[in-house]
Amino acid sequence: MTVKKLAFVLALAGCGALAACSTPTEITTTDGQTTVSSDKPEVDEDSGFVTYEKNGQEVQVNKSEVRDMKPVE
Repeated sequence: MTVKKLAFVLALAGCGALAACSTPTEITTTDGQTTVSSDKPEVDEDSGFVTYEKNGQEVQVNKSEVRDMKPVE
């Protein structure tokens, strides 16, 4: 395998790994509103908040107000 082919294969594998890291998630609140985050939300058990990014902004929702979180397929 030549150096160029090896570099191409490694770059392709790296792009695939980066794409796999992003997990869009659908968040449903107790009042029935649904939103899709660009990545998997973080749940802070100490503060009781669910934090996610929407339209480039960080959003925090009280964990008790979240009914369901599931990955978008």
